[in-house]
Amino acid sequence: MIRVLIVDDSKVVQEFISYILSSDPEIRIAGTALSGEEALQKVVELNPDVITMDINMPGIGGAETTRRIMESRATPIVVVTGSEMVSDRSWIFSLLEAGALAVVKRPPDLHHPQHKEMRKELLQTVKLMSEVKVVRVVRKKSFEESQIPTARLQPETKNRNLKIFAVGASTGGPATLQKILSGLPKNLPVPVVIVQHITKEFITGLQEWLSGTSSIPVKIATDGESLQKGVAYFAPDNFHLGVTRDLKVFLDSGPPINGLRPAIDFLFRSVADNIGVNAAGVLLTGMGKDGAEALKKMKDSGATTIAQDEESSIVFGMPGEAIKLGAVNYVLTPPEIAVMMGKLAGT
Repeated sequence: MIRVLIVDDSKVVQEFISYILSSDPEIRIAGTALSGEEALQKVVELNPDVITMDINMPGIGGAETTRRIMESRATPIVVVTGSEMVSDRSWIFSLLEAGALAVVKRPPDLHHPQHKEMRKELLQTVKLMSEVKVVRVVRKKSFEESQIPTARLQPETKNRNLKIFAVGASTGGPATLQKILSGLPKNLPVPVVIVQHITKEFITGLQEWLSGTSSIPVKIATDGESLQKGVAYFAPDNFHLGVTRDLKVFLDSGPPINGLRPAIDFLFRSVADNIGVNAAGVLLTGMGKDGAEALKKMKDSGATTIAQDEESSIVFGMPGEAIKLGAVNYVLTPPEIAVMMGKLAGT
């Protein structure tokens, strides 16, 4: 049984989330909390397997509550929000920065046409996060390149004429991307194009949050624009993102691939076909196998390929599949990936 603590300042919302989670025979509600202070107490008393966390609460908010839990009694935390406010978007990701593992939108009422799909996503996320082994977060000193064994980071010289980084991420991706983008050199001479699987309407919040911590500008890609050096581009909601030979964005509203749109496969295949040896592909944490076969295609085309290592991945599905396929040149931690990207770009 997966024991869940529900943290929300609304009794009505608590009961609704409890109703949804209790519908799964593998989940049991361990308890509820109406505030951050109560949540900190209940975590000690109940020792839940997973916590669902609200953003805005009286007293200490969701981000500070998450931070304190992860520093004292590390537990998998899923952010569950029903907020439609644009101002809340970046706050959502501050919880991921504090140590939360995933963010999902609270399902609408039972009669809403999207209720069934969003209910399934919430249940799947809670069950998946219950399997993640989290560790107590200790405040760390800033990352130093000298901490990385240099033998792990000797890029192949064939990629010195690098034109693009293609990056794919899913579950656990936002926090991992934050570590990578904040560790890149400010003078990175190539663009970074990213597909992140995320609940619809959250991509703008992710872009805003990362803009505040990244070493390079972060934006949402638009159809037909030319990619600029030293800028990170995200695929927008509900569109596949590809890249042309002359480094322009093209968006595609075709069928989902691997059940996803945007799909990492679409990006990686376009880069393999159009950029080839002058590209590098990076596949990060996430469930499933989107991007794995296409990363192999990138490698076969001469590109340098990188996968996130198992220990630092929230879910080792996608990078693990790529490694099994022989699609990967390097298996690295997020800080190592940032340094490697700088080296490949010649900075």
